Amino acid sequence: MPSSIFSFTRLRAQFIKEILSVLRDPRSRMVVFVPPILQLLVFAFAATLEVRNVDIAVYNQDAGRWSHELVQRLNSARFITQVRHVDSQRHLHELIDRGEVIAALAIPVDFSRTIAAGDSGRTQVLVDGRRSNSGQITVAYLSTIAADVSAEVVPDAQALTPVVVRHWFNPNLVYRWFIVPGLTGILALFSALLITSLSIARERELGTFDQLLVSPTSTPEIIISKSLPALAIGTLLGLFMISAGVFLFGIPFTGSFGLLLASLVLFILSVVGIGLMISAVSMTQQQAILGAFAIGVPAVLMSGFATPVENMPVVLQWLAQAIPLTHFLIIVEGSFLKAMPPGDILASLWPLAIIALATLTMATVFVRGRLQ
Repeated sequence: MPSSIFSFTRLRAQFIKEILSVLRDPRSRMVVFVPPILQLLVFAFAATLEVRNVDIAVYNQDAGRWSHELVQRLNSARFITQVRHVDSQRHLHELIDRGEVIAALAIPVDFSRTIAAGDSGRTQVLVDGRRSNSGQITVAYLSTIAADVSAEVVPDAQALTPVVVRHWFNPNLVYRWFIVPGLTGILALFSALLITSLSIARERELGTFDQLLVSPTSTPEIIISKSLPALAIGTLLGLFMISAGVFLFGIPFTGSFGLLLASLVLFILSVVGIGLMISAVSMTQQQAILGAFAIGVPAVLMSGFATPVENMPVVLQWLAQAIPLTHFLIIVEGSFLKAMPPGDILASLWPLAIIALATLTMATVFVRGRLQ
């Protein structure tokens, strides 16, 4: 049985062994280092809710000026690749049924005549409901184009409009400014989760776990030695991705770097505890990887990265508060664009500390049960 005496010499030897195990194992290097870097570069451009390069169908039954003006505005819209003109309502429906267009406009025969008479011209917009989110965004874009045409019909309409939109923190709505800080938390989550999930499972699969049991290493030393490499590597990867956001993608960083670093360390510690529990119950590295993704993917979906936590059912909102990524996303996104005050950061920092304490305590119980 392991000795109960704590030794920094043994701890240092265990820490070096764990680092070398990660660096020398080709599978571990591939899983831990390559995906986060590639995903940061790919997702920063691919993961976006903006609608671009779509086709729109138009069934124009009107030969007047304003229908041609509306079609011309559609042709010059940057988010539209091609405006496909059709000659029947049936052809319009077929294009949507086949998924060849995301939306279609049916302009009635009296569109321009109605506008000339002083009334509002009406067009029918058909949207592909199978792509509901993209369809709603496309409708918003088309509404903006229609509003521009309306302003040309009635020059004083803009002066009567009471709403002037101003986007704080991200004036030009650059989607990358939102997505990259969030990716920092997600990729750091999976990196730390995979490193710790593979640690004990690797020992068991390679047959060295029994040697660990009969060595003089104590249980706290084993737990700390399994945690420190993930903490170090996860923190370094997180800092690398934060630097890439600032220097590679040009995202303004306006918050406190010290508080963000403290938040990152607490966030990685809370994930390390979860990873150790997965590793303690996994017999092989393959099981550990599957377990990490089984925990990580729902955590991302419920963290508020893609959809607001407030939109979820109350039970899921409470469950989301137990996910460390939920609180870290608030901190990292606020630090980049919002210059979040220290008080607001601390409001999300203390839940991270509680989650880290809880997960590490549970991990200690799980690992001690495996060692006995």
